[in-house]
Amino acid sequence: MSTSLLIQKGRIVDPSQNIDEVLDLLIENGKIQKIAKNISAGEVEIFDARGKIVAPGFIDLHVHFREPGFEHKETILTGMRSAAMGGFTAVCCMPNTEPAMDEPGTVGFVLLKAKEGNLIRVYPIGAATRGREGKVMTEIGHLKKAGVIAISDDGEPIYDAYMMRRVMEYAHMFGLKVIDHCEDKNLSQQGVMNEGYMSTLLGLTGIPSVAEEVMVMRDILMSQYTQIPVHLAHLSTRGSVDLVRWAKAKGLPVTAETAPHYFSLSDEEMTSYRTEFKMNPPLRTREDVKAIQEGLKDGTLDAIATDHAPHQEVEKEVEFDMAPFGIIGLETSVGLGLNHLVHPGILTLSKWIDKMSCRPAQILNLPGGNLRVGENGDVTILDLGKEWSVGEIPFESKSKNSPFREIKLKGKAVGTIVGGRVVMRDGEVISKIKDQKSK
Repeated sequence: MSTSLLIQKGRIVDPSQNIDEVLDLLIENGKIQKIAKNISAGEVEIFDARGKIVAPGFIDLHVHFREPGFEHKETILTGMRSAAMGGFTAVCCMPNTEPAMDEPGTVGFVLLKAKEGNLIRVYPIGAATRGREGKVMTEIGHLKKAGVIAISDDGEPIYDAYMMRRVMEYAHMFGLKVIDHCEDKNLSQQGVMNEGYMSTLLGLTGIPSVAEEVMVMRDILMSQYTQIPVHLAHLSTRGSVDLVRWAKAKGLPVTAETAPHYFSLSDEEMTSYRTEFKMNPPLRTREDVKAIQEGLKDGTLDAIATDHAPHQEVEKEVEFDMAPFGIIGLETSVGLGLNHLVHPGILTLSKWIDKMSCRPAQILNLPGGNLRVGENGDVTILDLGKEWSVGEIPFESKSKNSPFREIKLKGKAVGTIVGGRVVMRDGEVISKIKDQKSK
């Protein structure tokens, strides 16, 4: 069986090398061997990419695969299938599993499951504190040795400032970055949506934007004081964007991500009371949506992550106040980015790819994020003109909690290639392994 793959006549867009040209790309033994016009190869597998975009494999910095502990929502295998379908060649898994990923055995379990799934690359993120309770710091060195690529208590903030400082210092000693979920829970209280006109109109308890922004400011100041990098997760407000912009202007080592729902939806969507729109941080105002788009355009926001958060339908089919936060996002991220950022001209195609692939790799010092000769053969193939309805194709994710199930999009991932192996082609995930509990 051939171990070579020739991607022919695609428009290669690689921001890391300023390449935007119709070329061929040859992958041999998992590594990129050559990029040139009209590559002549022997007996190789061909991927005809005429009319398509060939990009460095997309990397998602922020997903929740739920295993161990919540396999009814998602398993590592179904999460990998969902990622492959969405065009992602690598994902970083948050530690809010049960038990939490706060000790090497759990990290090893996740890596073993990912190896068995054998689809995309899975990078575990270790918990910052035991049980993500914010009280006792984990043994970060042991977590690093077990294979984590970052530290976070995501889903919960590292609330105690002293603990945050110590986690940053210890993580930095081991070459790991801290990813913080910015939320002051004394301010967010029992809120279920953005605090403002719409929450008053709907009679739902609000989460003020300042609940996010005070923690963003704290983390920036902590980074300024220690000179240690910090990464801020899923930012959603104009104030947060302004604060990160200020930090970057001062040259502080602060990076930040947002998620597709924060540049494509506002709290005005909440009038339906559909729990698929309930997420944390919540959907904000139209002004915040515009600020997020501006932050992506001017480089304040470095990366786009999905915050893929699966929940079963029965968990979401309850009163709004009772429903869990979170939506799935791996299979809609590409379409939403193209429709709300690239097609309207807010971001060039190259800048958007940079935020989906190059910058995520740089932020966490991961392999990939470019198509340089000698690098892993991880590639995402895009059809910018493909029109599709989100609801017409069953999700590969085990959960269906998406607010986008009834919309049409233009643009889709049509190929996912990991180490030179095609794992998704034209909407079909290519795997010998099926999760018996997945459907």
